[in-house]
Amino acid sequence: MSVDESEDSNGEDSEVDELLDELEALELAVADEDYETQSRVRESIRMARRIEETPPVFGRVIKGFDRHDAAEALVGSVVFGIPMVIEGGTLEVGAYLATHPAYFLGTLLFGVAIVVGLLYVAEIQDVRIVDPLFGVIPRRPTGLLAIAAATAVAMMTAWGRVDWGEPWVAACQTGVCFVGMAIGGALGDILPGS
Repeated sequence: MSVDESEDSNGEDSEVDELLDELEALELAVADEDYETQSRVRESIRMARRIEETPPVFGRVIKGFDRHDAAEALVGSVVFGIPMVIEGGTLEVGAYLATHPAYFLGTLLFGVAIVVGLLYVAEIQDVRIVDPLFGVIPRRPTGLLAIAAATAVAMMTAWGRVDWGEPWVAACQTGVCFVGMAIGGALGDILPGS
């Protein structure tokens, strides 16, 4: 994940600077006081400096899509996908959607809309579009969706959950799993600590 720390400067930096100034003034004022008071003031200054050095969890500016982002998306897809793969309801819903193609298309579009919403609308992080594919297709959602799709196909096939002898039904069942994995991949990519 490419994070631009320079754009994170806001009122918090000035508040921490003000706090440090006040603590340093207090340190000078208590220079003649007992050792315990001086120690507490110095410890407060050290803690304030650590706060200043720690990058914020929310409000980061996220640009690009690299291998770290892909790995985070894969982890999120797997975490959300394992329950989808082992749950029998996924197969039932997929079989139902196979008989209702419009609902299947709606399900896929819903999944894509949720991913785009998580990335760009929910503002969990400030995700920027940088260097889109063909000048118009954002890399991050494209990468997330491709990882989720590949993971869904691989897991559903490897674990024997779909029968590719009936490709349409298998595709619909895998599509249901894909939606959950795509949402998990988006969350895994942008949530704090990623």
